[in-house]
Amino acid sequence: MTQIVSEAMARSMEASSLIRAMFEEGARLRAEHGAENVHDFSLGNPMLEPPARFREAVAEILGGGGVGLHRYIPNAGLPEVRRYVADTLSAETGLAFGPAHITMACGAGGGLNTVLKALLNPGDEVLSPAPYFVEYDFYAANHGGKLVHAPTDAAFQLDLAALDAAVTERTRAVLVNSPNNPTGVVYPEASLRALADWLRRASERIGRPIILISDEPYRRIAFDGIQVPQIFPLYEHTIVVTSHSKDLGLAAERIGYVAVHPEAAEGALLGDVLVLANRILGFVNAPALMQRVLPLLAGESVDVARYQALRDKMLPALLEMGYECVRPQGAFYLFPRSPIPDDMAFCRLAQEERLLIVPGAAFRGPGFFRIALCVEEAVIDRALPVFERVLAQARG
Repeated sequence: MTQIVSEAMARSMEASSLIRAMFEEGARLRAEHGAENVHDFSLGNPMLEPPARFREAVAEILGGGGVGLHRYIPNAGLPEVRRYVADTLSAETGLAFGPAHITMACGAGGGLNTVLKALLNPGDEVLSPAPYFVEYDFYAANHGGKLVHAPTDAAFQLDLAALDAAVTERTRAVLVNSPNNPTGVVYPEASLRALADWLRRASERIGRPIILISDEPYRRIAFDGIQVPQIFPLYEHTIVVTSHSKDLGLAAERIGYVAVHPEAAEGALLGDVLVLANRILGFVNAPALMQRVLPLLAGESVDVARYQALRDKMLPALLEMGYECVRPQGAFYLFPRSPIPDDMAFCRLAQEERLLIVPGAAFRGPGFFRIALCVEEAVIDRALPVFERVLAQARG
């Protein structure tokens, strides 16, 4: 029988089967054994509620008696909100951002698709350090591009030699994510400065600027007093994509933005193309109510200390058991080394104990597995003996 769905989407379904299978297995196990008997660390679904000010801000907007609050708005976003974002970035970076440099987006996922639609010709390549967020492959393919990955070093930090070896004449952009999903590492300023210098050399070699895309939804989920470096002052051909899914706990509200460096090549044209891409991809505009809320939440955040406390509870316990794991400096994940080379086999072994973790292979990081710390402490308390038992079983 003729296949109705596209061949590309059928292949994508196969490629995403690890995450899908984990989700379905979790639902089955909870139905069979009860949620309290399933130790689910599979999904990076932010657990913290938005700041109290969020509810107040929504009530103020909806109770203000304004007319036309729910009509179509400019595709780029509300002018006053774009100005608010631009002023915030100007204060943080010292650069002259204006509203024209900002496109409000339907979360970071929507923003990344908008950027790649604006940049990619068929066959162009996007280069990303690995491990990386599983959807990047699909985002590039959505727009005729190809995601090419280069390994990071043993601490999951940038390896410029590996990036250099992966650059070709088709390289259109380099896509980085710090704090990183799935590893939780933060790229220090010295590393990003070296990356910028390398990008200039590589751009000169291929005869056009390579765009640096920085995916930053975890920027404000950083631990131990670490300040995530601003990448804009380091490289002029930079686009930052972010969302407030994590720092404000608004994952389901799909609100974020794309910001283009004021000195980027063809910046004015790029800004116009981003607005067009936002519209023709079907996003039309980022949610208007959430846009209006943002200026009223200046300086607000979820309680990042709670995510750090979860890391500080789980990481030492795993290390004491004998797991190996790079200490994450942000986001809300652990990425330990699998105690056996086959990370998928280890995750299947964990599933038998109703422990749900994601193989590192799903993130182009084979030999590791991801733990999402979007859980209550009681879940960790119940799960730690299971982690220890599964480790013993894996070691035989």
